[in-house]
Amino acid sequence: MATSETLLLIDVPPSSAGAPSPHVFADEGRLLVAYIVDSPDPSFDGTNPRSISSATESQSIAILTADPYLAFQFGPPNDEAISGHRLYRLGLQPYSAFEVHNSSWIASLEKANRVHSSHTPELFSAYRHFILTFHDSTLEFIARSFSVSLHQGAVLPTLMEAAGSR
Repeated sequence: MATSETLLLIDVPPSSAGAPSPHVFADEGRLLVAYIVDSPDPSFDGTNPRSISSATESQSIAILTADPYLAFQFGPPNDEAISGHRLYRLGLQPYSAFEVHNSSWIASLEKANRVHSSHTPELFSAYRHFILTFHDSTLEFIARSFSVSLHQGAVLPTLMEAAGSR
């Protein structure tokens, strides 16, 4: 009998609830995700909110790097539709980060790979399934691990600089 999936809340810099502006860069080996970190603006009094974009400077930016990674998906659901996600009943919440233990996604990838002549189930045993939920999107990825670094700047230039470095 298969073991049920469970969610474990993990510690990453929290994304901005209003406009995290997550950006993803991926090739066949490396996944980079940049987003605006939730950091209070002491000068904001609750009126006249400002518009933030991927080019807005002086933001606290988190860069998540998974190198190597196996797979990722990025898109729905947003914070208003998170209850439609298959893992919501296990505690999936918006503006959070989780690890999925006993991932059915990893199991399905391992099963699909069984047709490969050199397949062994152990090839998948070190991979872990992670989920980051943002305001307008959800990122799920499978990797052995990941790291996070903090930067100051704008999301897109910061991500491009990270993508160009090794």
